[in-house]
Amino acid sequence: MSVTKITDDNIVSVESSKLTGALPAIDGSNLTGIVSGPTISSSDPTITTNATLGTQWANSSTGEFFILTDATTDENVWTNVGGGTGDVGGPTQVQGTISGYRAGGYQVNIIDKFSIVSHTNSTDVGDLTAARYAQSGTASRISGYAAGGVIGYSQSTIIDKWSFATDANATSVGSLSPASYVSTGTNSTTHGYHAAGVSSNTIQKYTYSTDANSTDVGDLTVARRSYGSAGSETDGHVLGGNTPSTTTIDKFSFSSDANSTDFGDILVGGGRTPAGSNSATHGYSLGGGQPVNHDTIDKFAFTSGGTATDVANLTTPTESMGDGCSSDSGGYLCGGVGAGNIRSLRIERHSFSSDTDSVDVASLAVRSGAQSESTSGNQI
Repeated sequence: MSVTKITDDNIVSVESSKLTGALPAIDGSNLTGIVSGPTISSSDPTITTNATLGTQWANSSTGEFFILTDATTDENVWTNVGGGTGDVGGPTQVQGTISGYRAGGYQVNIIDKFSIVSHTNSTDVGDLTAARYAQSGTASRISGYAAGGVIGYSQSTIIDKWSFATDANATSVGSLSPASYVSTGTNSTTHGYHAAGVSSNTIQKYTYSTDANSTDVGDLTVARRSYGSAGSETDGHVLGGNTPSTTTIDKFSFSSDANSTDFGDILVGGGRTPAGSNSATHGYSLGGGQPVNHDTIDKFAFTSGGTATDVANLTTPTESMGDGCSSDSGGYLCGGVGAGNIRSLRIERHSFSSDTDSVDVASLAVRSGAQSESTSGNQI
């Protein structure tokens, strides 16, 4: 009787009924079709939890279950697919939940940080690469930006960036083209926008995903200098301005690179240089002046445009505040110039839920007019 030696070549398949008894250790390195399970953690992922697209995440404390649906480094979107609610990240307008920032100012390079939770006074947490004023300010979820402005007596092209995660100095990450000052900034979730400026009608755009120079993506309806800005989830808005005097609210799209359109009007023009803030549904123009300072808080709807309405007042007539800050419940203006050309230390807040006057909630570390502010993202 012949015996056939069993080798790898003549093993095609083995019925499970033939496998009995204890099996020896088996090497599973060549097994295919095995899907790894979710990451199990006692907390939710964050927008800076970087992984590959489709990664699963289970919160062992709450039972929430997430899948990574947008794998952008430090800007991830984790979608809640369990029985709970609340995604992590996602395409919402960037508004602060922890801190606001005031960067730069007249002959100042400091980066001020203040709590929008406890409303405590600001602290100096870092420096811009150069002291400058009249620049624009924007913010991603993880970083603040200051673009352009005036250094000494010269226009600047510098785009500075600083981290919300650590208190440290800014670094230069790109350049504007052309240089521009007395400008305004607003942002989508992916890009910062630098608009207007002395004798300029350009709308410049720079990406948050990489450190790079800006590109010219459109024009305002008229060249002018302007400070005020507000942003919805889909559009940027430039508020008023002078040279020439205008009350126009310009609107431009975040989804396409194109010229702005006339969307409506704020109430007072003539070099008003207001601050701007935004809720999820409305834009606000705060104060302004030259030659007469104003204390009005104007409000307009992102859905309808038209002429803004005067809904409240600042604590005192103020101009040259720069780009304002917004949390999900209120808008903030920092410093500025009041009566007698006195530079203010005030940090004022106005509510989005009620049309009431602003209140003085904290103080800046250093007096400075003509500055730039930007707001923190959802995590720092």
